[in-house]
Amino acid sequence: MTGSRIAVLELRSVRGTGGRPEKTIHLGAGRSDRDRFAVTVCYVRDLRDEVFRIDERAHALGVDYVEVTEQHSFDPGIWGKLTTLVRDRRIDVVHSHDYKTDMLALLLGHRHGVIPLSTAHGWTGQSGRERYLYYPIEKRLLARFPRVIAVSTDIRDELVRHGTASDRIRVVLNAIDARTFCRVDGRRDSVRHALGYDKTHVVVGAVGRLERQKRFDLLLEAFAALTPRTTDLRLVIVGDGSLRSDLESRANALGIANRCQFLGHRDDIALLHHAFDLYVQSSEYEGTPNAVLEAMAMESPIVATDVGGTRELASPGVHGLIVPKNDVSALRSAMLEALADRPAARARALAARRRVESDLSFEARTRRLEAIYEELMQDRATAGAPGHLSRVPHA
Repeated sequence: MTGSRIAVLELRSVRGTGGRPEKTIHLGAGRSDRDRFAVTVCYVRDLRDEVFRIDERAHALGVDYVEVTEQHSFDPGIWGKLTTLVRDRRIDVVHSHDYKTDMLALLLGHRHGVIPLSTAHGWTGQSGRERYLYYPIEKRLLARFPRVIAVSTDIRDELVRHGTASDRIRVVLNAIDARTFCRVDGRRDSVRHALGYDKTHVVVGAVGRLERQKRFDLLLEAFAALTPRTTDLRLVIVGDGSLRSDLESRANALGIANRCQFLGHRDDIALLHHAFDLYVQSSEYEGTPNAVLEAMAMESPIVATDVGGTRELASPGVHGLIVPKNDVSALRSAMLEALADRPAARARALAARRRVESDLSFEARTRRLEAIYEELMQDRATAGAPGHLSRVPHA
């Protein structure tokens, strides 16, 4: 492979502003070794989507970004566009990231000889169509890939239960850009002031989509149980979703509406962390929670539920306090412990920051991903398989 690069197509389909996988895909592409890899990020974009913003983020990061547009979710016209893209860019590996692009990657592999690879980010959707149709189909499709990346051991185990051979799965935890997510001295007071708080307030923060899996209803209950202890306690929930009005009504019913802010979607999460005395994850399901990674990078003390890859990121008692899911009492007790013993919480936060600077850095994750690309190419060369093996020469 001397004198040539492996050409990779990162393929994803998503609506609206996307989610946490977008950061992983774009930052990973931006940190790739360009002497060894030519990475193109491609999104299938529905022309009916009026709030799509993925292109703005990709261009801001300097990623080699293209779009394949579709008239509707089952537009057959995208096939010819993808075929042209694969041929023109002489793609070797198509790396898919969702159930729609998993199918496309397999078809491209069958028809054009590219190597399909998928990352399983988790199955967080709550619609009946997703839970009972799309996700079960995807799990069976993934069993046909030569390699699948799981972002946690929990997801790896789920893949094995649905037929993927364990030796084809590589666990690669999500990572964080520790240079972007970094606490800056002197910002705490100004950020808190902008939110309406002063030095006397104790601020608990939470970040995520306002959907069932995040169980913000349980966080509201745990917070309400703490408020009689202090009049200075405040809760900030960052994110939007279908349950916003229900959660606001729940906060009102619990008598904490005047102590709870719903900020909606924000792009300045790193800045907001400067205001937090504690970060809480209350989810009942996660893949590898990027919001916890962000809290670790921002040195925010953490209380989190033991779901998905959470404890693989934050070791219990070392980087944060980890509690069972769907347990309001345990959540409240851990929040109380973290707020009552600030020195211990601070020590865990500093240990978490050190971890994201090393094992959980984007540089480390990108090197692991690149090793998988090279492994796939070596497997093909060893097998002597025919197919799309044309190389992309060095610029």
